[in-house]
Amino acid sequence: MIDIVLYVAGGMLAIAGLLLLYRVVVGPSLVDRVIASDVLLTTLIIVVGAEMAINGHTRTIPLMVVLAVIGILGSVSVARFVQRAPSTSASGGEGEL
Repeated sequence: MIDIVLYVAGGMLAIAGLLLLYRVVVGPSLVDRVIASDVLLTTLIIVVGAEMAINGHTRTIPLMVVLAVIGILGSVSVARFVQRAPSTSASGGEGEL
């Protein structure tokens, strides 16, 4: 029974990863791509954590920490870039990047 749950969870994570990868490549704006890549990185951290729990080891905790730091720094960097980007609309509102 547990094997079935693991296969279903792995399949769901794989499908989520493929959909997120599609959104990263096709995303209509920079912000959509950044959000999708951040969620993809979070999904990868979940996969590594699930593998760690299934196999009963803690050797990949440093990898999870590095992935989390990369996600945070990337999100903050893009947020600062989007905040400073010049507006492209005539009304002075936020434009699509």
